[in-house]
Amino acid sequence: MVQNRLSLPSGVQERLSGWVRIQEGRVKGPVPPRRGPTITLSRQFGCEGFPLSLRLQELLNAGNRDEWHIFDKTLLERVAEDEGIPMRLLAHLGEAHRALEGFGFHPAGPLTNDEAFAKVADTLVRIARQGHAIIVGRGGAVLCRDLGNCFHFRLEADLPWRVASMARRLGVGLEEAEKVVKAESRKRDRFIQDNLGTAPSERRHYDAVFNNERHSVEQIAAAIVAYVRSGFPDR
Repeated sequence: MVQNRLSLPSGVQERLSGWVRIQEGRVKGPVPPRRGPTITLSRQFGCEGFPLSLRLQELLNAGNRDEWHIFDKTLLERVAEDEGIPMRLLAHLGEAHRALEGFGFHPAGPLTNDEAFAKVADTLVRIARQGHAIIVGRGGAVLCRDLGNCFHFRLEADLPWRVASMARRLGVGLEEAEKVVKAESRKRDRFIQDNLGTAPSERRHYDAVFNNERHSVEQIAAAIVAYVRSGFPDR
């Protein structure tokens, strides 16, 4: 069951405000806000994508009259609630359910895998088009490739570094962390391939790809902010 927005942890509550702002705009309508740039972040599993999004938000909000918001996997629960996507389907989006649907079975309810993803994709594109958004994962670079206000970046690192990073963050041994990293990496790659027909590692989707092993979150965030500020709205 989706948590009530008022009971969510403060960090998630803060990130939800951007989604609420967009939903309210759909209802009230008249004058759309000034469009700004959007950043999409893709990362190999084990890279520091979410810490990077938090640092980007801090840097971009400093001295900026337009507030930036982060949209990540956590917020998909709120999207599901507002868009009528069954949570069971959202949890398995891009997995074995599509094979069952091919035989006419819909184990998660009347909404098919493709219909659910279409709703999520439409939401992400709408968020990106409005601007001042940091979209983490979910194929944002591919979905928003035709939007002129979007900048796309990816984090990569060698497997041993990602395994060690996840072991530290999860508080588990290297062997267990390696199993998690490999399993989640396969799942993410399959999700993008199944739903968007491409590989997330293809360089053509991104403005820049950063080696997370050689560059810190602080260094990468500074580079991205400089790139976006110099490139918008001229691109």
